[in-house]
Amino acid sequence: MSAADLTPDEEKPWDEVTPDAARKLLVAAVEAFAERGYHATTTRDIAGRAGMSPAALYIHYKTKEELLHRISRIGHDKALEILEAAYDGEGTPTERLADAVRSFVRWHAGRHTTARVVQYELDALGDAHRTEIMELRRQSDAVVRRILNEGVEAGEFDVPDVPGTTVAVLSLCIDVARWFNVAGRRTPDEVGALYADLVLRMVSAQKK
Repeated sequence: MSAADLTPDEEKPWDEVTPDAARKLLVAAVEAFAERGYHATTTRDIAGRAGMSPAALYIHYKTKEELLHRISRIGHDKALEILEAAYDGEGTPTERLADAVRSFVRWHAGRHTTARVVQYELDALGDAHRTEIMELRRQSDAVVRRILNEGVEAGEFDVPDVPGTTVAVLSLCIDVARWFNVAGRRTPDEVGALYADLVLRMVSAQKK
């Protein structure tokens, strides 16, 4: 899936990016970074994909790194939003963990082009921007850790190492962006359901 990384029942991504020219450049950057990697992509590559001149890019983004930061910030905000929505939902810790994993995986599969850039180009960010993004990742980590702790306290999960299991759960979900293929035999929904079941097995979930 390219460009907008659309899925049928989700809003068009990048609506928060205005004006239209800035959005086109950002979408072009996502495609270029995912295909070639951040360091191998030039501002000329991005502008060309957007059908603009290289000079036009600098009207909206001062540097290539600023573009990457904008992409990363929007993606990490969305990831945190997905996990917090699951945490705040109704149901037992088991149900909320399954919902968190299902939704998180579904986003990483349905928006795999975007997610590859968001999750795997962090080292290209400048120090200040990397620190900002790492704080968002810590918040996402904390949400999953809270669900696991609540499940342990409720007697639903058998998890001797909550911090380590949190890292394992998030790593499993994030890695979907690396391998997911729209031509594969599973849809994002199906992968989400599969991973939710795998994670519940990982924590030895017991229905109450």
